[in-house]
Amino acid sequence: MDRQNGFEGNKMASGRLITFEGPEGAGKSTQAALLISKLEARGIEVVYTREPGGTKLGEAIRGILQYNAAGEDPCPESEVLLFEASRAQLVRHVIQPALERGAWVLCDRFADSTTAYQGFGRGFSVELMETINRFAIGAAVPDMTILLDVNVSLGMQRCAKRQIGKKVQHDRIESEALEFHEKVRQGYLDLARRFPERFRKVDAMRLAEPIAEDVWKLVSDAFLAQG
Repeated sequence: MDRQNGFEGNKMASGRLITFEGPEGAGKSTQAALLISKLEARGIEVVYTREPGGTKLGEAIRGILQYNAAGEDPCPESEVLLFEASRAQLVRHVIQPALERGAWVLCDRFADSTTAYQGFGRGFSVELMETINRFAIGAAVPDMTILLDVNVSLGMQRCAKRQIGKKVQHDRIESEALEFHEKVRQGYLDLARRFPERFRKVDAMRLAEPIAEDVWKLVSDAFLAQG
């Protein structure tokens, strides 16, 4: 196992895979969009995707996982396998082809989410979650994982504010107890300590622009300094 990345295998691609992780309300989608603008301004092809989702199959699974589109709650074991099924499809149909042609892929959540949410949050074996993740992602190992860290209270306030004026209610995961979300956050922090070569922790308690500046510096220093 590659201890630097926390996943097995060597990534066989010429592009870059950057994943955004963090608790609810950390601003992952916002920061991904801001980073995409900067990268595209440099002439870099960027593919943005999200988990669960990103493919027709993945989006169907997203509906099941977020809003019980199948008409019943998935049991915890089914929840894990549905996330991994969506991830495996995304890697083979979107991520790997993009990387192989030299594009950069920015993913709003990836394999670490399952370790944090289903491992630390739900109480499944973290080692088991990491093993299943390796099976699902194959050679698609992130080059960098940006952990947007925000405390649970502020994160949930942001989620609630996001719902104002919208008809969409909190999804299944957002509706979990605060204790669950605190376990998830601590799980992410644990992963960042275990794999410092891949993880970059960013304080997401601030406004979007200073966070974006920090993210850009991390990415440009790591991958564009010689470009």
